[in-house]
Amino acid sequence: MNSENKNGRARGALLAAVRGLVLALVTLPFGIVFLVLVPLSLAFIPLGIGLLTTPAVLTGVRALADVRRRLAHEWCGVRIRAVYRPIPRGTNPWTRTFTMLGDPQTWRDVRWLPVDVTAGFVTALLPAVLLFYPVEGLMLPAGLWRAYTRGDTYWYAFVPVTGQASAFGAGALALALLAVALRYTPAMLSAHFRLTGAVLDNGEGELAERVRVLTETRRDAVDTSAAELRRIERDLHDGAQARLVAMGMDLGTIEMLLDKDPARARQLLAQARRNSVDALEELRDLVRGIHPPVLAERGLGDAVRALALRLPLPAEVTVELPGRPDAPVESAAYFAVSEVLTNAAKHAGADRIWVDLHHTDGRLRITVTDNGGGGAAVGAGSGLAGVEKRLGTFDGVLAVSSPAGGPTMVTMELPCVLS
Repeated sequence: MNSENKNGRARGALLAAVRGLVLALVTLPFGIVFLVLVPLSLAFIPLGIGLLTTPAVLTGVRALADVRRRLAHEWCGVRIRAVYRPIPRGTNPWTRTFTMLGDPQTWRDVRWLPVDVTAGFVTALLPAVLLFYPVEGLMLPAGLWRAYTRGDTYWYAFVPVTGQASAFGAGALALALLAVALRYTPAMLSAHFRLTGAVLDNGEGELAERVRVLTETRRDAVDTSAAELRRIERDLHDGAQARLVAMGMDLGTIEMLLDKDPARARQLLAQARRNSVDALEELRDLVRGIHPPVLAERGLGDAVRALALRLPLPAEVTVELPGRPDAPVESAAYFAVSEVLTNAAKHAGADRIWVDLHHTDGRLRITVTDNGGGGAAVGAGSGLAGVEKRLGTFDGVLAVSSPAGGPTMVTMELPCVLS
């Protein structure tokens, strides 16, 4: 067991040293290049050339920083957060340039460049130096000291090597250094990434961005709720209420015609009955639009199955939910799926739809796939934009994959726990 621990420690130290060496020798040239290109590109902005080059250069700096963040997490478990402001698609060079320059995270990336090519280079190279330097010391007692000294004194660290005896002293020091390297080399690589995180990490920006998104989604939720109330009021006024008023007038007329014209009274009774049936159906539709009874009684899985049965094309529903989300989350997920299914049936040109619902790692994940022609996108005025806002109210996300020619896959995720 002790031998396995030593072997594992040796492999970990060697891996950390090699990774640090790669960081120092491979990423350093890119850092130097961008350190030169950034000020040059900014200097050319007044001439107009910088409006074209600056976004490209800053995108390259961002990509380099993203690689370092990813390696920090994968190699040492160090999380370096970043929040970039979104850049609208199709913007002109002026807007794109100054949107990026106005982003605090961009300037964090730029400030990181000189730190990375100086202190970052040293801290990345140090694990390799610490691990490989003892190799030279261990070779000195084997005769390497003769090639190094040649009548002079060769210093190995603070040990002067002039002969075989002093070479053994250097070898002892190398063994001590090797023991230290095997123990601390991985920690030194972690120190490099912690230095990187001290400059790049934007935890405050992440919180600010989250507050901004939540503020927007809450505002959208309030606007949506107000619009929904107006719709319900309009449907009641123009639909069920009008039918009930007409039915009341018919009943009054029937009361007067019972003795004078029984045949006409019977016709009006039949009409009143039809109005009552229509009013009841409209009220049921209205209630179903507010909160479907099947959702309240049987849960999200059966409610989505009921939606699929009402579609004009075949739909296959797979449900793996060991419990039920909270009612607000369940309702938001139901209406989001309803909107996506309606869009697929109307616009996708598909002949089959697949719906998958499951819960994993504290998130409700819903995927709707169709074999239509593709081309779906989240844009202003689209039904998917409304779905994205509905999910955003509960800190959920929407992702759409819809290449030309299909298929289209819409994925929705909501953080929640199941009862």
